[in-house]
Amino acid sequence: MQNILELKNIGYSYHNLHGETKALQDISFGVREGEFIAIVGPSGCGKSTLLSIIAGLLSPEEGTIAVNNPDGSLHYPKIGYMLQRDHLFEWRTVYRNVTLGLELNHKMTPERLEAVDRLLKDYGLDKFKDKRPDELSGGMKQRAALIRTLALEPQLLLLDEPFSALDYQTRLFVSADICRLIRAAGKTMIIITHDLSEAVSLADRIIILSGRPAVVKRQVDVHLTLADDSPLAARNAPEFQQYFNMLWEELTHEN
Repeated sequence: MQNILELKNIGYSYHNLHGETKALQDISFGVREGEFIAIVGPSGCGKSTLLSIIAGLLSPEEGTIAVNNPDGSLHYPKIGYMLQRDHLFEWRTVYRNVTLGLELNHKMTPERLEAVDRLLKDYGLDKFKDKRPDELSGGMKQRAALIRTLALEPQLLLLDEPFSALDYQTRLFVSADICRLIRAAGKTMIIITHDLSEAVSLADRIIILSGRPAVVKRQVDVHLTLADDSPLAARNAPEFQQYFNMLWEELTHEN
């Protein structure tokens, strides 16, 4: 399967009155259609900056991003960006929150609204669509934030530690459930996470970044032998601990 995006020698620096700090250096990797990629690395190495560059929110100072659409066109994939916080508006109902993007983009068509109704049902929020965000649990808020993102039918989902604010047990179930549904929808996903277990259980491939300036230390294809391929079951796979230990070694031994 061909890459839909290819990052080629991406570089970026932070600038202030005292000079510049190199954040990313010579970052290169491809993103295949339907693939789940996890990006891990030390705190402050520039993972979120890299995601912002992929999203088009920042322009790389070095390198390029090449697009390879199956139809040969040059349009950039439609991006859905989900942040650490849900950023739901408390004065709007759940339904009016998840349709906000459609409203702002003047796409409140019957077909799109029908798709939103299906997503609300799939994510178990259909009975809560008239509630306010403060009436929802943390996991339900994250589901609502994802529905808002999916409502615009993005080709590529970028998730910046979207489960980090949840307690551990809720995080396990919500991350597994959300990623299962994203796979079922046939989406491509890049997720940033500090949780190595989460990276192994969710991703097809893990990209390990070094400390600043970040370079790609290693790319790891994840292959787990399981009868049940759910993210929760993945943690019981015989290879799981080997992948976890390898990631730990890479991140704790910088030299």
